[in-house]
Amino acid sequence: MQTPTQYAPCPQCKQSNAKPVTYTWWGGAIGPRMMSHVKCQNCNTQYNGKTGKSNTQSIIIYNLVVFVLAFCVCGGLAAVNVLLQNQ
Repeated sequence: MQTPTQYAPCPQCKQSNAKPVTYTWWGGAIGPRMMSHVKCQNCNTQYNGKTGKSNTQSIIIYNLVVFVLAFCVCGGLAAVNVLLQNQ
């Protein structure tokens, strides 16, 4: 029998044997840590280890923020390039 972890019980099967997710396609290595993203070892459900709820909304917001920041950086670099070429 496994000992309970410090994470909220799984919302699907109510077990308390979740382990932290270290890497995901949507957040790399940083996103899961920021959102306390864990995976139930019993039913493989992934959820927020602090609240026991889904991280879907947080994942969407995280990806939008990353996209906007990347867009601004690329746009800023393009603007600097245009300004330097016009001098």
